[in-house]
Amino acid sequence: MTRIAVGMSGGVDSAVAASLLIDQGHDVEGLFMKNWEEESEYCSAEQDYKAALQVCDVLEIPLRSVNFAKEYWDRVFQHFLDEYKNGRTPNPDILCNTEIKFKEFLQYAMELGAEKIATGHYVRNRKKDGETQLLKGLDTGKDQSYFLYGLNQYQISSAVYPIGELEKLDVRRRAEQLGFENYNKKDSVGICFIGERNIKDFLQQYIPEKPGIMITSDGKKVGEHDGLMYYTLGQRKGLGIGGGYSDDEGAWYVLNKDLVNNELIVGQGHDHSGLYQKCLTASAVHWISGTAPNQEKLNAKIRYRAQDETCRITELNNTDISVEFEEPRFAIAPGQSVVFYKGDVCLGGAVIDKAFN
Repeated sequence: MTRIAVGMSGGVDSAVAASLLIDQGHDVEGLFMKNWEEESEYCSAEQDYKAALQVCDVLEIPLRSVNFAKEYWDRVFQHFLDEYKNGRTPNPDILCNTEIKFKEFLQYAMELGAEKIATGHYVRNRKKDGETQLLKGLDTGKDQSYFLYGLNQYQISSAVYPIGELEKLDVRRRAEQLGFENYNKKDSVGICFIGERNIKDFLQQYIPEKPGIMITSDGKKVGEHDGLMYYTLGQRKGLGIGGGYSDDEGAWYVLNKDLVNNELIVGQGHDHSGLYQKCLTASAVHWISGTAPNQEKLNAKIRYRAQDETCRITELNNTDISVEFEEPRFAIAPGQSVVFYKGDVCLGGAVIDKAFN
């Protein structure tokens, strides 16, 4: 029997994870993390806590609450704002895992006497050849290994992922059978502290507008923008390019950002050549095993929902790499992460700096 602290989010995944560990005979305790102070229709920590409490009552296990809002602000949210100010598109969920869930939360749980932590992530881990590997979850539609590529050997081996072998439908079915009120709770989407609100509306609370013009790649003005930070490469909605421009060539997309001149470069059509690049450079490279893989050809994702694509990696120095894909990729966005795989094994990743052909 192992003493395990389960990160209870109020969602169905962590609830079922806790139930599975109890069935396996472990000594289980629930820990609820509060990482954001705002209470609104978009960020409902109080409702999430009540949902977690109901689950723990059914399972007859204790639930503690711990507040990491300051740590989250300092290490995750401030970086998120800085990246947007620099015209990039960050992924704060990745940093939240490395800095909060698998650092602060892990340390707190161990200080309470836990031997392991558990989460509701759709991933798996295993020991092989003297190292702990991170594997994709069996439910390919829910696999979350992309968000955990920044973990190290200690962090991965200190956690268990009980639902990594399950399909989401089976998780919901088990939750309903156990009497969890959250069994049909909607999956959280997007960034946790933004919720379902518009990203531009949210950012405007923290970053002042810096208006400029929208131009085509050949320099023709077609509109105006409120600030480059409010747009991401490949974005189609919300550009507001009005009449006078032909729709025959298709919808308008963000192709690039000219930070020096504060200009948003746009083009028409999903097949526009400016939306596709074969190469990228990336920094802050991290390998889960602690060392770079000894083969150049791997598979990679350039965003969470992207398909794995074959690529070739070249090390530029200890922290930077260049990546070349076999086929051009759509809208490679600086600030997002490129994450590498060999089959189902997540090897690591890096933060995208620049895309080119």
